[in-house]
Amino acid sequence: MSTVLIEIRRAKVSDATSVAAAHDEAWRTAYRGIIPGPELEKLVQRRGPAWWDGAIRKGSRVSLFCFGDQIAGYSNYGRNRARSLPYEGEVYELYLRPEFQGLGFGRRLFTAARRDLAQNGMKSIVVWALSDNEPALDFYRALGGRPVARSSETFGTKTLDKIAFAWPA
Repeated sequence: MSTVLIEIRRAKVSDATSVAAAHDEAWRTAYRGIIPGPELEKLVQRRGPAWWDGAIRKGSRVSLFCFGDQIAGYSNYGRNRARSLPYEGEVYELYLRPEFQGLGFGRRLFTAARRDLAQNGMKSIVVWALSDNEPALDFYRALGGRPVARSSETFGTKTLDKIAFAWPA
């Protein structure tokens, strides 16, 4: 019998390649059939190891969900970017590789991001999700998020609706 260490920790520059691989796999799985193929590929390609290296070096809050030696997922978060919404913090991204979804790991990663934000004075938070991404909507609802705003984002020639979920202080 072996034991596998499961941990959530801040990303290091040496993690950039592995974070890029987790991003690639998670995004292709989450958005295939939602974001048009060529646009999805552009988005994935822009977030290669060099992008993650730069983000980590600049001090972006990137937390990793590690399962043994593998980076199984990540979250990226900080100050709320939508000035029109009265929430202090924002989880910009939270993704797990497909084989780690549905096991409670996303909840743990979200809780860790929320705790870090609260410890830095951001007690109320918001998260945006594409309205066609039913698993994400179900996930944020299950975590107690309440829909508070709608917007849209254009990917190539396709405009998609998105929903903001919030957790007040």
